Amino acid sequence: MTRISFSAQVFLGMAIGLILGFWARSLGETSALAETLRIVGETFVQLLRALVVPLVFTAIVASIAALRDVGNAARLVGSTLIWFAITALIAVSIGLALGVLIQPGVQTGVDVAAAVRPATTGSWLDFLRGLVPSNMLGLAASTRITEGTASTTLSFNILQIIVVAIALGVAAVRIGGAGEAFLTFNASALAIFRQILRWVVRLTPIGTAGLLGHAVVQYGWQSLSALGAFAGAVYIGLGLVLLVVYPTLLKLNGLSVRGFFAAAWPAIQLGFVSRSSIATLPVTEAAVERIGVPKSYAAFAVPFAATTKMDGCAAIYPAIAALFVAQYYGIALHASDFLLIVIVSVIGSAATAGLTGALVMLTLTLSTLGLPLEGAGLLLAIDPILDMGRTAVNVAGQALIPTIVAKRQGMLADIDPADPALAPAA
Repeated sequence: MTRISFSAQVFLGMAIGLILGFWARSLGETSALAETLRIVGETFVQLLRALVVPLVFTAIVASIAALRDVGNAARLVGSTLIWFAITALIAVSIGLALGVLIQPGVQTGVDVAAAVRPATTGSWLDFLRGLVPSNMLGLAASTRITEGTASTTLSFNILQIIVVAIALGVAAVRIGGAGEAFLTFNASALAIFRQILRWVVRLTPIGTAGLLGHAVVQYGWQSLSALGAFAGAVYIGLGLVLLVVYPTLLKLNGLSVRGFFAAAWPAIQLGFVSRSSIATLPVTEAAVERIGVPKSYAAFAVPFAATTKMDGCAAIYPAIAALFVAQYYGIALHASDFLLIVIVSVIGSAATAGLTGALVMLTLTLSTLGLPLEGAGLLLAIDPILDMGRTAVNVAGQALIPTIVAKRQGMLADIDPADPALAPAA
């Protein structure tokens, strides 16, 4: 296997996953093969997610320590935010244009009985509250009682972790010599977690087979028939952004399209099968560094992008979905409504916080426009299938912006993509 490139290994894993998935589907969703695919895929994502918190925390603290010696740190942050807004504006404009041209809400065959109010909805107030850490670890616990049995699960809020890391990093830098020991320990911890990441990433082809196979078993493709126009509009929009907009921006900034996608493709593939920008974050950061973006900037920009830069989930999808809901219920939208969609997409994408799925962002958009939240329930049947493409575009954008900013700031290093120390599967 060492003679096969990492990308080829992932493609092989995807092919095997598809074959095993259709085989398992023919055997039944409760078959041993279906269960094996589920366990393999979930275990791989769990391993990646276990590394997210320590990697994000140590990487951001280390980036703040490194950026203290960079004179244009404020300009880097400003340029990053501007490019976030530019690409989000382009993506949401494409989504609105496709929604108007294709009219997915008029051409749908979905039953009105599928319109149910989602259990989870997004709100601006909840988003703002989520920025304030509830504890220093950004962790939350929830207990569910089912038939007399209680189960407790832990989750993390990546935005809160970033806020805590920024605060601690800035404080350690400001206190001078007293903070050097902490910064040195943090740098060592980051190096250790990066090494563990390399071991986990070796398993990507196997994890890909499990994740894609399980997706085929669980969802299949039959749900696409009733929402074919909507799914087509979404994937056309995703394709235009990934294959037209991003390459154009790379060319305009004097960057190699082939070189970028060669380095970022492993992260894009993993985003497609895992459906989580957060789970893909470590691989995305490694890809950006492989392109030549300095570690000090990549360690800050990529985690920040993974929570706030989502052209798929927060721009294209909610734009088309909002028009779908309006068309389905026969509600006319005016120019001010289109402007609201643009505003929500450009500044509200952090509400998704890198979570699997875009339900929070969609309900946030619908509530802002005053459209019925039950309309989101019409789209849930095919959401996992769409989420694969959305997350792939998210991850590509999260790698694109740091690359463009580093290039425009004269920070992009000349790195040999064949360097084994930078290879994704190293």
